Amino acid sequence: MGMIQFVGNYDDLSSERGYQFRFHCDKCGNGYMSRFITSKVGIAGTLLRTAGSIFGGWAGTAGYNSYDVQRMAAGPEHDSALQDAVEEGKQYFKQCTRCGKWVCPEACWNGKANLCEGCAPDFAEELAANQAQVMAEAARQQMVEQAQKTDYVSGVDMTTGGQSAAPSVGERAPSTPVCVKCRADLGSGKFCPQCGTPAAAAAAKQFCPQCGTAAERTARFCADCGGKLAGGK
Repeated sequence: MGMIQFVGNYDDLSSERGYQFRFHCDKCGNGYMSRFITSKVGIAGTLLRTAGSIFGGWAGTAGYNSYDVQRMAAGPEHDSALQDAVEEGKQYFKQCTRCGKWVCPEACWNGKANLCEGCAPDFAEELAANQAQVMAEAARQQMVEQAQKTDYVSGVDMTTGGQSAAPSVGERAPSTPVCVKCRADLGSGKFCPQCGTPAAAAAAKQFCPQCGTAAERTARFCADCGGKLAGGK
């Protein structure tokens, strides 16, 4: 038997029962497994162990046990099985002449360059991958910019520990209707409970949240205290 061509992309799964080898792609790790070949030496060893136990250790006393049989013949038998497996496994891989690696032709071989994709990347695949990465990064950046434009803290008084500011005593919310004459709260009635002024007059006006002064709906600032009004937008 001549020299066996050595390949580095295989695992020897052989045992005393037989021989089997697993070949994998040097780039992605996928691959193939050779068919299991039963070891004749392993069978002989099993028979000798059985005979030794039946005949009271005959094989051992004769100095001819399974280990001796395997030591004499397992080497050539293993080499033959490895050579056959290597020849079969080479058909499923491509060897790069630049780096020497064995790679799978399905995913890791650049047929146009006749080299592995580690030495000659597929530009179409690289371009598609880079485009997808750039698009994902741009989408994340746009989300950050959009979030930065949103006002999350307006109406939060930092002096109150981040809680929304509540109207102080004497202040009214801009939507609270008050009498245009005596500034009493109108509630849901049709007339002021204090002076009897019709509540309809207040509907056409807005009221300062600071001092409660009535103002026109188009006014932007209170004429009494200068407070900002909701109208005039």
